[in-house]
Amino acid sequence: MPKRVDPDARREQVAEAVIDEIVAHGIRSVTLARIAARTGLAIGSIRHYFGDTVREVMRFTLGVLIQRVARRDATLSDDPVARIGDVITFAAPTSEQERRENIALVEYRVMARTDPEFAADIAATSLAGAEVVRSLLREALVDRDVEEEALHREALLLFALIEGFSFSSALFSAPLCETDVRAAVTATVQRLRDAYPPSGGAVEGTSRAPEAAEGSRSHI
Repeated sequence: MPKRVDPDARREQVAEAVIDEIVAHGIRSVTLARIAARTGLAIGSIRHYFGDTVREVMRFTLGVLIQRVARRDATLSDDPVARIGDVITFAAPTSEQERRENIALVEYRVMARTDPEFAADIAATSLAGAEVVRSLLREALVDRDVEEEALHREALLLFALIEGFSFSSALFSAPLCETDVRAAVTATVQRLRDAYPPSGGAVEGTSRAPEAAEGSRSHI
């Protein structure tokens, strides 16, 4: 009796071969024949899971790459400022596997510039990421006097930092250093906070602090 094949595992195997091919030779090099050579599968077997064209294989692989980024483990701090560093560091490619996947994603993004089918998925992912950054920054600056337009600009700056990590990593032969990424993000967020004055409530709370301290000393 022939061994039962897990269709999901087989599709993941094919997606991994597509990633390997993109990393080695670029996205334009991907063909069913090259995927077959990397997986050891017959082209007919690949077509059985994806249809007759390489297009469906490419769409599936893009979905796998997006899901892998979303599923990365990340321990988030309770502090809103530190939480931005956690999220951006977790999104940056700081391991060899993440570096490979990032290279493939960057190639998909470049291809999407002239490919409407891929562009829709890429745009949706980018918009979702930008919204997460904006929400995190709003929490980190809740005690600062920041207008909504300024908040939008600062969130754009932070998202550009993520993009910079991604595109620069695709040109490097090694993953980014997690410590360096976190330090860069922390310094950037601190500069953002320092650029805006405390909000009215924060100022009022600060002004009461010396009185509270004086009161506590009088009870000693």
